[in-house]
Amino acid sequence: MAETYTPVEYDPQYILMVNALKKYFPIKGGMVSHVVGQVKAVDGVTFNLKRGTTMGLVGESGCGKTTTGRTILRLYKDKTDGQVLFNGKEIFDLSPRELRALRTKMQIIFQDPFSSLSPRMPVGEIIGEAVREHNLVSRAEYDDYIDQIMDECGLQPFHKDRYPHEFSGGQRQRICIARALALNPEFVVCDEPVSALDVSIQAQIINLLKKLQAERSLTYLFISHDLSVVEHISDTVGVMYLGNLVEYGHKKDIFKNPLHPYTKALFSAIPIPDPKAKMNRIVLEGSIPSPANPPSGCKFHTRCAQCMACCKNEVPKQVEVEPGHFVVCHLYNK
Repeated sequence: MAETYTPVEYDPQYILMVNALKKYFPIKGGMVSHVVGQVKAVDGVTFNLKRGTTMGLVGESGCGKTTTGRTILRLYKDKTDGQVLFNGKEIFDLSPRELRALRTKMQIIFQDPFSSLSPRMPVGEIIGEAVREHNLVSRAEYDDYIDQIMDECGLQPFHKDRYPHEFSGGQRQRICIARALALNPEFVVCDEPVSALDVSIQAQIINLLKKLQAERSLTYLFISHDLSVVEHISDTVGVMYLGNLVEYGHKKDIFKNPLHPYTKALFSAIPIPDPKAKMNRIVLEGSIPSPANPPSGCKFHTRCAQCMACCKNEVPKQVEVEPGHFVVCHLYNK
């Protein structure tokens, strides 16, 4: 594909620089399975992530949050377009040997801890499998190293011989965190790591992630539907809609002064723990369009109460409304 973006130069303060990232999936049809269309799961996402910080990524189901995280980690073979710089290196230009060396620095915590753990392996083997594969510690140090990682994640040494089905949901997620942590990563994609857990357990896992981040200088991309959790753990927040990042900025700016109509609607749905409080809920009309056939112009114009004539045909540009606070909307393209 011809280059459709302007390459960015590496800035050392950022561990991750994502520039105009696109990831399309082919739609095949007909007798010989011709490509008849594209699902535009990620359609031009741009953001930078500082070392040791957390970026929250929020949006409706199907907006491309998880695909963004998986593409950044190169869990897909290729990207459609754009740049992904990790410590200044374009990850899609790496050789298999270079990519193997990078795998220890980039990890993921999956949404469902039960389905992401092998039911046929004891916990000690699950946590230590990649440690052995990458020869991170010697054989003499292996057992003590696994014990140390488990202890940091709130697990006991005797848990090593047990299997995933013998643990609660919260304990299984601790096992997933320990598995990621065992490789001593610099960057972790947290793909809705608390959505399948009880509220009390969610708080424990969030506090564990924050503690580990402080101790190990970890950088997180935290994907979630729960805006209150994102507000608690994040430093910066990105709001996604139909494959695009419509608003991005510091957490305080986003939550105190949401600018994009979609962001305002999203935040109006946050429940208030006061039965007497009146919620000014913004209800979006219609359903989310298909990423295989997105609307022309601004993708949100079919559901936006503030839609103007230009929204239907012109794609809005990213505008920095205040320092570090970006929005993609024609209301601010003036």
